[in-house]
Amino acid sequence: MKTNILFFFLLCFSINTFAQEEIAVQRYTAHNKGKFFVSWGGNRDSYTKSDVNFRGKDYNFTVADMKAHDKPKGWHIDYVNPANMTIPQTNFRMGYFFSDHYSVSIGWDHMKYVMTQNQTANVTGDINLPAGQPGSIYNGVYNNTPVDMSQGGAQEGGNPETNTAFLMYEHTDGLNYINTEVSRHDDISKLFGITNTDKVQINLTEGLGAGLLYPKTNTTLLGKERHDDFHVSGYGLSAKAGINFTFFKYFYLQGELKGGYINMQDIRTTQSNDDKASQDFFFFQRIIAVGGIFRI
Repeated sequence: MKTNILFFFLLCFSINTFAQEEIAVQRYTAHNKGKFFVSWGGNRDSYTKSDVNFRGKDYNFTVADMKAHDKPKGWHIDYVNPANMTIPQTNFRMGYFFSDHYSVSIGWDHMKYVMTQNQTANVTGDINLPAGQPGSIYNGVYNNTPVDMSQGGAQEGGNPETNTAFLMYEHTDGLNYINTEVSRHDDISKLFGITNTDKVQINLTEGLGAGLLYPKTNTTLLGKERHDDFHVSGYGLSAKAGINFTFFKYFYLQGELKGGYINMQDIRTTQSNDDKASQDFFFFQRIIAVGGIFRI
């Protein structure tokens, strides 16, 4: 009889211990497979110098080592104002975990690329516009010739009212990188002594991406009428690494460093289909985003 009682208590203890262990591993954050996520954030961008070729019926020239920068808005209400959310430099992403450690996602990186006007760059090529066109004042043969990009009243953010600008060149609405990413996610909460990951969880994430460039290019070129409309212009490749802080199972804050290569060989510059530009360069993004993770 005593043996039966002892066996019963040992059995109960074992079942209870096993149940506790099962409960411990069944936290919502213990497994990612089958979950969806969506995020929204902002970015700062840096770009390498780029050789930009401008070509049309009466001209073909290259601006060497063009400098460019982004156009930040800082901490601004527009990031969360539904009427103006697409105006700042922003990042949108949504995806799905097809395993506990891997996800696939689609996203839109809305960067801004502005040619620095107060620079002198070397120009090579020729310009031979008809004499009646305002831009004909720049006619000539250029052979690695230094040219002030501010000449003719060229300035960032708009057209000169009285002068004929040599060149103003921006992807400000924007340098849109529409891409797909495959990412890996690893929970490193234990490194910080966190045991209840349903309250706070820390993850590392790395990923590779590829996609299309769909910029709205604002170009004033040799006094011609600008095109300034969305146009599929090329492709991009990217890699990222980041850290993710998930709170109360469903909400997260994520910081990322993302770099990549952009190649655009079909950039619209004016109303004429004959006028195009091409360039390639490397970019580097710093991203902060907020998001949610959930099951349907």
